[in-house]
Amino acid sequence: MHGPAHPTTFARLLALDLGKFTSVLCVYDPLAPGAHRFVTGVRTTPQSLHDLLAAHATDDAARTLLVIETCDVAGWVFDLATALGLTVLVANPAHEAWRWTRVKRKTRPASGCPDDALKLAKLAALGQLPLAHMPSPAQRQRRRPVHYRRVLVDRRTQVKNQVRSIFSQQGLSLPPRSKAWTRAGIQQLAREARPLAECADVLDLWRGRLHLELQQLESLTAQVAQVDAQLDALGAADEKVRLLRTVPGVGPRLAETVVAHLDDPKRFKTAAQVASYAGLVPKQFESGTIKRSCRITRRGPALLRGMLVEVAWMVYVRNGWARAFVQRISRGVASRKNVAIVALARKLLVTLWAMLRENALWREPSCAAGRSAAAVATG
Repeated sequence: MHGPAHPTTFARLLALDLGKFTSVLCVYDPLAPGAHRFVTGVRTTPQSLHDLLAAHATDDAARTLLVIETCDVAGWVFDLATALGLTVLVANPAHEAWRWTRVKRKTRPASGCPDDALKLAKLAALGQLPLAHMPSPAQRQRRRPVHYRRVLVDRRTQVKNQVRSIFSQQGLSLPPRSKAWTRAGIQQLAREARPLAECADVLDLWRGRLHLELQQLESLTAQVAQVDAQLDALGAADEKVRLLRTVPGVGPRLAETVVAHLDDPKRFKTAAQVASYAGLVPKQFESGTIKRSCRITRRGPALLRGMLVEVAWMVYVRNGWARAFVQRISRGVASRKNVAIVALARKLLVTLWAMLRENALWREPSCAAGRSAAAVATG
């Protein structure tokens, strides 16, 4: 997706290279590309950026285009600029047009001005800026607990791995998979633990480490439960989440993740755009007469893509149409089953997107529809 900016559309382009502490502004004249200048050393605070943008905007704020990159502070900067009446475009730095693979430097040695700001301005002036969608403030707040839950789950997984490492170092074994983390399994682990202050014998220090890890595990489990309760309450009040949960195998976590990331489903024109957004389309390699499809791009939100693949396995187990779909894609070859599951994840995402766009209830695909979808996926 590229920006609508054109040299004659705006009187002035402002390209803001946002940093954690300081930012750089490029003031760019689209009618005279060589007449640009930089403002450096700007503090990345709401008041400083407000004063900066107000000072460099044109008298008619709508005639000023501000370009920024996606980052942690992009949300409030976007809100601040739109409140000033500026038109704002948010660049997607993960796009091919914004890659620095072959660039040896990102900073001009003489001036100390990052080249990012100038590149943002030039791409916007040419109308070739790869864009990212900026959700509303409320939607951004809804999305953050979804991501925070994944952070907590990853931390909990690290603690579990550390506990297994402690037992492995002592030559002790734990029950496989999830059996060690049941209530009975945790109680068994606790019998081996001892507060670190009570480990007078150096040979018992591992028991003190185990005690600390179990405390972290208990705390993280409680935190995940709190976030789950909050997400469940939000999902119960959200019509879109309730709609997606009518799909067999789709639970609250995937439903809220899809709703949080797709936001306005009508911003996607085709199913291919939705699949590309989640990184579930194959890379295309073309050279001369050679045209080849490679592995999926894996661009876009990793959490959404990972949960779709995870849920695709459950849908495959529980639904006859999904098993038939995977069978057709894999053609009965065991080594192609993972490829077929990814194709099923793509089909699941497209189906959920269509339900949101049309506000339609779930309807199980017919055999004919499954064959058609399989033909599209393999083609």
